[in-house]
Amino acid sequence: MRHHPFNRNFRKHIPGNRFSGGRFSRGKGRNIKSSVHASQYVNKSQILDNKKAVEITHKFVDFAIDPRLKQNILNHGYTIPTPIQDQAIQPILDGRDVVGIANTGTGKTAAFLIPLINKILLNRNEKVLIIIPTRELAVQIKADLDAFSKSLQISSALCIGGSNIMMQIRQIQGNAHFTIGTPGRLKDLINRRVLNLSNYKNIVLDEVDRMVDIGFIKDIKFIISHLPRVRQSLFFSATVSQEINGIIQTFLTNPITISVKVYETAKNIDQDIVRVTDNNDKVFKLQSMLKNRGEFKKVLVFGRTKHGVEKLSKLLLLNGFSAASIHGNKSQNQRLRALNDFKQNLLQVLVATDVAARGLDIENVSHVINFDEPTSYNDYIHRIGRTGRADKMGKALTFVS
Repeated sequence: MRHHPFNRNFRKHIPGNRFSGGRFSRGKGRNIKSSVHASQYVNKSQILDNKKAVEITHKFVDFAIDPRLKQNILNHGYTIPTPIQDQAIQPILDGRDVVGIANTGTGKTAAFLIPLINKILLNRNEKVLIIIPTRELAVQIKADLDAFSKSLQISSALCIGGSNIMMQIRQIQGNAHFTIGTPGRLKDLINRRVLNLSNYKNIVLDEVDRMVDIGFIKDIKFIISHLPRVRQSLFFSATVSQEINGIIQTFLTNPITISVKVYETAKNIDQDIVRVTDNNDKVFKLQSMLKNRGEFKKVLVFGRTKHGVEKLSKLLLLNGFSAASIHGNKSQNQRLRALNDFKQNLLQVLVATDVAARGLDIENVSHVINFDEPTSYNDYIHRIGRTGRADKMGKALTFVS
């Protein structure tokens, strides 16, 4: 391997740096071992027929919602609900508290947005708080809200870190119907006495397992403590641990539980491993794959550390690939620009830390490549869930030493 021209180029562009022992591998996560056995990364894909697996009992036109909202749903390309939408929309319209258990990429966002938009159309004094773990997911939910509520005079505030807080304060003070935010920024706005939750009688906790994983449990409990006792509470998660179950018990009142989670990983994702000897070998094999642009059209590559992700992204650019990165050291604008370019097929490769693994709906991702192994099987599930969406076939590859 040492004589391959790629390695000479790499040393030329990044002096003194070898993947196997240099600066690329540094970072607080470099010594973390994956708890996942390599055999769990191998699973032959199967073509799914969800109509046979889960009976859909509604069409969107069947729901008792405002005709203008129905038209926006149709304009957004929705005709037949997904299983979680089919089973959750009516109970939410009926005012029930709901616990929704579903794999990532199953349409949870529309399942709660549609009935809540209708609720506001019936009563303009209603307010909705949506709490999610990441900025990217908040931006995506805001985009879906704007599409479903087009021309309906429904206002919203997007409250996330890395963005101008004064603009967010103005949006809240402008009496926004929907407030969408991450726990840290929402807590900040509450402490500033800008966000008064006493009028928010509708709350959504989305991707709760992820919020617990990344340490937001105290912030969530703090926010919930400021909500009115009488409210409609909606709770969505892919998994329910003992800690999450504790939140459910204190957060919801007589909830209806809807579970459409059939498999731990989607059966329409072809999963396999790629054996590597060291980090130089990993990079060589990654680039060899990416050169086959006809197959590797739209590739999401996951690394463990922010520093490693940034180095890999720059290296791919130096070697002629259209690539960008998303990680915690990037500004919000940089992250959104990279994400939008990837969505619009202006990039072949997006290199990301696990910040991108939850909830993001990116169409037609051909491959997910785990350049660094995930630390847990749960992280693996959410990483590979970025491909094989909307019942399309996807591929996931994991580099294993």
